Amino acid sequence: MKKFITYLIIIIMLIASISFAIAKNNNNQKPPNTIENKEDKIIKEMENLDYYKKENKNRYISYYNSNKDLSIEDIVTRINIGLDNKYYTQTKITPYHNKDYILVNKYIQMKDNYIPENLENLDTSYSRSGMKLVKNAKIALEKMIQEAKEEGYTIRVMSSYRSYNYQVNLYNRYKEEDGEEKADTYSARPGFSEHQTGLCIDIDDNKLNYTDFENSKSFNWMQENAHKYGYILRYPEDKTEITGYTYESWHYRYVGEKIATYIKKHNITFDEYYVRFIEDKEK
Repeated sequence: MKKFITYLIIIIMLIASISFAIAKNNNNQKPPNTIENKEDKIIKEMENLDYYKKENKNRYISYYNSNKDLSIEDIVTRINIGLDNKYYTQTKITPYHNKDYILVNKYIQMKDNYIPENLENLDTSYSRSGMKLVKNAKIALEKMIQEAKEEGYTIRVMSSYRSYNYQVNLYNRYKEEDGEEKADTYSARPGFSEHQTGLCIDIDDNKLNYTDFENSKSFNWMQENAHKYGYILRYPEDKTEITGYTYESWHYRYVGEKIATYIKKHNITFDEYYVRFIEDKEK
């Protein structure tokens, strides 16, 4: 009986030792929520987005690790725009020439010889001489200007369509004056200018210089109403890190009423809208 009790005690002690060793080993193991598992979870969230691109997986993760304050949607959007690359690198030619939803920025360009179809002259009653726009943009512009006038506001076009060669001369002048780095913050390189699309305008109120447009009553009217006519403020003050350009209160782009209204409602840029809803979906 005494031997039995001794054996029993030994067995109990062995079991206790084994249990302690197992518990200690489990405590020394990595928790289930490792970096790898976190990344897998993030990628799964990204895969639920319609604009997720499998080939960009590593870029998404790298950008996320440096920008954890951004949402999953913003991470994917910014990588799809190309913002993890230096400006004017990894560029491509737009497949949407002669479309109202064509996007040109510092990663997407037009063909050098591109001239928009349906360019029409603007009337000098509301524009400087020699200005042109694509027909759809002109029709919407004239309606917007007329209705603004009826409410007591003035909108005058200072610049509109510019050819590739015009942009060559303009950009080179800015580069000579301010250097390439600074010029790139406010002027597009040839082939990358929205003005070549024939869908954008620079405006004033016929009183203040166009660069002071934000200080005019007409600017406030445009902020409230431009989207109703298919126009957007293309380079907003709080979106410079996305657009790549300094704030331009005078620069408006025609994208159509549906797109302009969505952009206004959700406070996003056309670059963001494009990679979420247009790119690779309208070909």
